[in-house]
Amino acid sequence: MAINAPQSFAADTLAHRVASLMPGVDLLLPQGEGPFPVAIQMHGCGGKKKLQGRWAAVARAAGWAVVVVDSYAHRGISRLEAYATVCTGLQLWGRERAGDLYAMLHWAREQPWADPKRIVIAGWSHGAWTTLDAMSMQPGKAMANAARLTGIPDEPFAGLVGVFLLYPWQGVGAIAPRAGLRVDVPISAIVGTADSVVGGKGVIRTLQKMKTPASPIVVEVFEGATHAFDELEAQDWRNRYDPVLTEKAHGLYAGFLRSAAERISGLG
Repeated sequence: MAINAPQSFAADTLAHRVASLMPGVDLLLPQGEGPFPVAIQMHGCGGKKKLQGRWAAVARAAGWAVVVVDSYAHRGISRLEAYATVCTGLQLWGRERAGDLYAMLHWAREQPWADPKRIVIAGWSHGAWTTLDAMSMQPGKAMANAARLTGIPDEPFAGLVGVFLLYPWQGVGAIAPRAGLRVDVPISAIVGTADSVVGGKGVIRTLQKMKTPASPIVVEVFEGATHAFDELEAQDWRNRYDPVLTEKAHGLYAGFLRSAAERISGLG
């Protein structure tokens, strides 16, 4: 990602942001009767791709409802524009996109099929950056200004029981490395040692040293894995699909969700 100042956009209301996001949301419900624990999936800078459906299937098989968020459709950001501007840092930094996450958390807690006290966030690359930035900001005016969103609940993470991250960007523009996190939930992150996009070993050290309220971030180190090692359709020369590591990562996701389903959030 390049060192650039992000473009500025007008602030949005919580209700309007939810309404704007909903047409692009993929919702998968498991079999049986709810309420179900909920996994909210935040895509990487390239946008919502087929890999999100494969990960959602893992969560659904584990008994979780899955909300796959599309942060680009309502903004009119095409795949080409996303690669040219979001992936290079020209627009939509993690702190601003955090407004999408706050909105979807609020929406999920109100659904009749959802267990509002068992919610997990899963984020890929830019989506992981968004998640950690969102968890590092204090509720109030500063959060609203950064996220370009008004009406954020006093505790936007009510019901959160865990966070699962893949190859998170934590370089220029990220808040969490210097501010630390204020939300106390288990966090697991997968990072490859051959990831030339987020820095591999550098981001591993950053995550391991990040300030947290209690337990540190658990970093699963994937030796030899590149960025987006789980993307079968990857066309970027820096990203190499690895079916063995992808299967391992899917297993870790399923295990993380099984453990999270046994927890009841103390937030909210």
